[in-house]
Amino acid sequence: MIEHLGGAVIPTGFDVPVEPLRRAAHYTGEPGCIAEARSFAAHFLGQLRTEWCAAIDDRAHDEVLLVVSELVTNADRHSRGPYILELEGTDAGVAVVVYDSSAALPRRFPRDPERVGRHGLEIVHALAADVAVERVPVGKRVRAVLGFSKE
Repeated sequence: MIEHLGGAVIPTGFDVPVEPLRRAAHYTGEPGCIAEARSFAAHFLGQLRTEWCAAIDDRAHDEVLLVVSELVTNADRHSRGPYILELEGTDAGVAVVVYDSSAALPRRFPRDPERVGRHGLEIVHALAADVAVERVPVGKRVRAVLGFSKE
């Protein structure tokens, strides 16, 4: 923690974050937005490693990027843009939140290995500790929380 006394900054040795790291990005639905969202999420995870000393292994990194891909792809496909990706994280995990303008709530289909497509929400539920979907005044909000394993 850093104390401010009369304009002077005094490091106390307890310089640890107290608020989760939060970042948001807005997308128009133009081609390339899904790749941009994955890149944004990868950069965010790098910041979590640095600022929160989060132990994010390759598997957790890939799972977060997969959830981002699935949720942003659904927003892109069903709302035709614009949509917002919000990420919030600590050393314990990440919340991936996507807002889009479609009021239609996503459907989770029963497992069917022969079905082609429509596995996105099934994948998100398999990877996330918690998934919530709700309508908001301008559409919907989908939130998936993924935890990091302690090593």
